Amino acid sequence: MEKTTATPRLLLARRVPPAVAERARREFDALVLDQELDAAQVIELTRKLAIQAVLIGSKAALTARDIEQLPASLRVIANAGAGVDHMDVAAARARGIVVTNAPDAVTECTADLTLMLILAACRRAAEYEQIMRAGWRQSFGLPDMLGKRVNGQTLGIVGMGRIGRAVARRARGFNMRIIYNNRQRLPLELELEQGAEFEPELARMLPQCDILTLHLPGGSGTLMTREAFQLLPPGAVFVNAARGSLVDEDALIEALQSGRLYAAGLDVFRQEPEFDLRLAALPNVFLTPHMGSATVDARNQMGFAALDNVAAVLAGLAAPNAL
Repeated sequence: MEKTTATPRLLLARRVPPAVAERARREFDALVLDQELDAAQVIELTRKLAIQAVLIGSKAALTARDIEQLPASLRVIANAGAGVDHMDVAAARARGIVVTNAPDAVTECTADLTLMLILAACRRAAEYEQIMRAGWRQSFGLPDMLGKRVNGQTLGIVGMGRIGRAVARRARGFNMRIIYNNRQRLPLELELEQGAEFEPELARMLPQCDILTLHLPGGSGTLMTREAFQLLPPGAVFVNAARGSLVDEDALIEALQSGRLYAAGLDVFRQEPEFDLRLAALPNVFLTPHMGSATVDARNQMGFAALDNVAAVLAGLAAPNAL
């Protein structure tokens, strides 16, 4: 535990990069803990120290009942990421507590990782790496170990928010046809589509997708069911760097085992970190441990955005990213 020279106004209830911790100490006399606090620990410390602001992570899953126990001193709950499905935002707002997120910070690096998942799944990266790590002593001929071409394929994007649009920008470099499903069409006057085709009915979009990638927030329900996977064309590739809760993993595994899906690239899972090990046993799955934003640049930006929100609220100003 870090010692402070004054009463801390801010509790860092999750581990953050060194640059973020240094700024938090300097500007807020922050209590910096090198651990991820759960809801009970957050409640205890905020009450004990009359904390005004807390920067939390997903481990501190604040329910409405938890929020009732937070002290009257607490003015802002800052999330250092885009998602807030780990807490009851409405309950916090009802108590007059401002809840913020950092929606822009994760966009570019998560889109980069999504493209990595697409390429790795299509080009059998997991299998190629295993061959090399085993010593590669067998030559391959023209018909051997063939992957799926990415260039010129049809990419379906479900959720055309910041990250979905960033993925579309990258996909254009691969001459891909881009179709998207969203709650509503992007405003034409803003020219955000840039050639992407809007399909309002997911069931009509799925049969057109050589590659499908999800970019929806948590709390959107289970989107990819057995029926949904059956609507994809045989040999499609499935990618998810959004939320594991969007996918019926039993149905996904069945589709991969049967060959209905050619491959999958996955960064998120229904249970984390205790993900379904059946996925790891499949050679046609490329896996990463929820690392969409895991770059120095993105993680610093996430923390700084959270601190910007804290600074604004404590100064009596509107938070840049209030929910």
